[in-house]
Amino acid sequence: MVKAVLFDMDGTLIDTEKYYRIFWPKALAQFGYHMTDEQVLFMRSLGRPFAPKQLKEWFGEELDYYAVRDCRKQLMEEHLDRVGIELKPGAVEILEALKKRGILAAVATATDLERTEKYLQKVGLREYFDRLISATQVKEGKPSPDIYVYACEQLGLEPEECIAVEDSPNGVKSAYGAGCRVIMVPDQTEPDEELSKLLYACVDRLDGIEAYLNG
Repeated sequence: MVKAVLFDMDGTLIDTEKYYRIFWPKALAQFGYHMTDEQVLFMRSLGRPFAPKQLKEWFGEELDYYAVRDCRKQLMEEHLDRVGIELKPGAVEILEALKKRGILAAVATATDLERTEKYLQKVGLREYFDRLISATQVKEGKPSPDIYVYACEQLGLEPEECIAVEDSPNGVKSAYGAGCRVIMVPDQTEPDEELSKLLYACVDRLDGIEAYLNG
């Protein structure tokens, strides 16, 4: 029986992943670097210490990761303040379904807690979640399993009692490594053959998860 569903946020609950695809290259360009679309896609949900290491591997040890990241954050925040944040299809429907079933809901995101709170409040989803877990609270971010292990501990549940919902390869690997059943709702790319082996299911919309809640 499923006792909790753990959601990634960017690209899963809210339609923001596409903006990372725009603003990582723009931020890097301000520091004199050219980032390809393939590189941006690889960075999805990539956390500490992997993200700084990866960018330095691509662009050189002299790259100031935190300066670039802060620039990307600023550019993206300014854009979101102008255009707003859209929900992913089926978000409200699945959260309502979990509420009716008495199944816990939590967020497990690479985004810091302050912005997680801000984004969820903006789109009216905050009230649905029993816990908000950020990769800033654990030693290593995705694809390390740390965040999902910690989320399960915070809920007082075993990983096998939880479904994790992810949109990106790094997120899927993180949840699978923790022992959760992983349902992917692809956002920017579809799962390849290797990633598909890690999935409990793959659905087109968030409310498609409901069919798997009985375990």
